[in-house]
Amino acid sequence: MENGAPESWVIDNHKDGLFRVHRRTFTDPHVLALEKERVFAQCWLYAGHESEIPNPGDFRTRQVAGRPVILVRGTDGQVRVLLNTCTHRGAQVCREKSGTTKTFQCAYHAWTYNNQGELVGVPGEDAYSEAFDRRQLGLVTAPRTESYRGFVFVSFNPAMENLVSYLAGAREYLDLVCDQSENGMEIISGTQLYSMRANWKLLVENSIDGYHALPTHKRYFLEFLPDTGVEVQRMRIAGTAKSLGNGHAVIANPEIPFGRPVADWIPAWGEAKKAEIEAMYQKLIARFGAEHAYNIAKVSRNLLIFPNLIINDIMSVTVRTFFPLAPDYIEISAWALAPKEESPENRVLRLDNFLTFLGPGGFATPDDVEMLEACQRGYANVREVEWSDISRGMTRQAPLASDELQMQVFWRRWNELITGSRPARVREAA
Repeated sequence: MENGAPESWVIDNHKDGLFRVHRRTFTDPHVLALEKERVFAQCWLYAGHESEIPNPGDFRTRQVAGRPVILVRGTDGQVRVLLNTCTHRGAQVCREKSGTTKTFQCAYHAWTYNNQGELVGVPGEDAYSEAFDRRQLGLVTAPRTESYRGFVFVSFNPAMENLVSYLAGAREYLDLVCDQSENGMEIISGTQLYSMRANWKLLVENSIDGYHALPTHKRYFLEFLPDTGVEVQRMRIAGTAKSLGNGHAVIANPEIPFGRPVADWIPAWGEAKKAEIEAMYQKLIARFGAEHAYNIAKVSRNLLIFPNLIINDIMSVTVRTFFPLAPDYIEISAWALAPKEESPENRVLRLDNFLTFLGPGGFATPDDVEMLEACQRGYANVREVEWSDISRGMTRQAPLASDELQMQVFWRRWNELITGSRPARVREAA
């Protein structure tokens, strides 16, 4: 046993329909160290959306896998992810959250870089020898940066397979999100930042877990929704669960009356809105045909893109990512995504739905935080109660959203990367 680890972190018994995860995966600092090396330093990770930097010189700073980066659109129009560290002595060259600039200047010794990352200014450059070459000292870019329909990803593994191959079946569900707009989707201004005293994998599980919805969120389903005119008895949170390859998974629920400004109406919006939203739906049918339009507008979905990107396409489109700072502590960032052409009135409806349920002070998120922190506190008993059971629906031929197939998909890929039971997929050498 390495570092006292159990012989297996995961029990995956297809024959008997048993799937279990050792609870030390949620508490052991050694496991977190392995995750940083074998998961976060290897996979494609969400860095931002192209709509956040629409014009040359626009930038956003944030953390990706614990690394400070600058998401920037250069003067040449190209989107880059620059590592936010001066090549001189290491200080961060940009300390603003966002803005528009032609240059980034380190506050320590005033080395200056343009918005394409090139080193363009060195005070007292004549003090350096002929071996000094500023062309070799520009800001370093992430080893791999690619985008899919505006979603920008980075990988710190230079040999990682291309993004489209990595996304595998998740592309279909990203397309359902992006096809809501004729003019493209955009991140709405403003970021939700919050934290949780729980392991990051608990939030992965929770984000794609249909089983907990009614018991955990009683206030929303049994009090709030009926007060807004929703017939809760019509709701059937069963839906389907599907593996999408590479650790990605989705749960989808048809005809759940949560309401989205994109072609899905709820009584709280009034009869006047009903005709407008029906017209949106008919327009989708004209663009894509009845089946694709139905999947866009009438089916809600929670999508996991392994390892730590969740896209909730329920009342609104929520883009959520997170990273562990300790085995029992994570920081979460979330944004709302919407069609660029959306009317101001419908934008208000979207944001109201977004905040009411999934906001840090909404009906769902505080419930989820409390439950996940309660799980983490319960893991203090890990020596006596070693395993979590994630077997629900394992023998069902067509798993439901209230089953746990989607979590099993995540854990299989996690286990492959952590234990090396199957090497990470990489692109073929050129």
